[in-house]
Amino acid sequence: MEFFKTENVNKNYSGHQALTDVSISIDEGQVFGLLGPNGAGKTTLIRIINQITAPDSGQVLFEGRPLKADDIYNIGYLPEERGLYKKMKVGEQALYLAQLKGLSRRDALKRLKYWFEKYEMQAWWDKKLMELSKGMQQKVQFVCTIIHEPKLLIFDEPFSGFDPINANMLKDEILSLREKGATIIFSTHNMSSVEEVCDSIALINKSKKILDGNIHDVKAQFKTNTFDVAYNGDFNTIQSSLGTDFNILTHKEGFRMNEMTIKHKNGTSNNDLLMNIAKNAQIVSFSERIPSMNEVFIRVVEESNK
Repeated sequence: MEFFKTENVNKNYSGHQALTDVSISIDEGQVFGLLGPNGAGKTTLIRIINQITAPDSGQVLFEGRPLKADDIYNIGYLPEERGLYKKMKVGEQALYLAQLKGLSRRDALKRLKYWFEKYEMQAWWDKKLMELSKGMQQKVQFVCTIIHEPKLLIFDEPFSGFDPINANMLKDEILSLREKGATIIFSTHNMSSVEEVCDSIALINKSKKILDGNIHDVKAQFKTNTFDVAYNGDFNTIQSSLGTDFNILTHKEGFRMNEMTIKHKNGTSNNDLLMNIAKNAQIVSFSERIPSMNEVFIRVVEESNK
């Protein structure tokens, strides 16, 4: 079910076009990757969603209707530039921010107790934020972002400052929030995280959306019909049987098996390739090369810059 969308959103700052007719659509319970190089327009779009600024034209729809002021209580935002008060005690400001999001003091304390115990943060309650490491501060802000259990969560570079163990913990928590029904906008430059977390993506460059869709469909769109094959058999015999429909890019002979990389022409099926090799060799493994999101990102951005 479509939960959130923008329609032809435009934003201009003193002659600089930050967004140009940007339309995105996010289904309920989905992790949506908002991607793009620095200065592409991602932060401007996030600020519009959070009602920090307004679009010059276009509209933002939340649950099928125009976004309104009190929808802010259904949104949790973790900005890339963290905004907690460094000289204020951790527990005091976590409680304050939870109440700003509409929780009663009693409910806020109950929920904070749960999260502080889960992340072993109890000893930080009376410490000033400035006394904590960057990773610890990140945990505090993450809890403050999700404490009111919003329907829409926006994470901008959420793994920044985390070591691998805590980054993995946070990734698991994001996926758990999705399983509980939250819809999530995930903005990052880390493409491996996009592949692990996101269901769909939109890629923005120079204020314009240049690519969007289901992450598996997007990657498949850029595949090159290239396969890695490990086999036992005679290479020359296989090469002769393949004919002109296939191009062998690399070949390496090994002690236990041989390996080759083959590209087949459009219109030739994967089964044809398998059958041709299997006639003359024992196939040990066969896998198609699907481009990573990092490869897709670089290719699409470079092409749009031409």
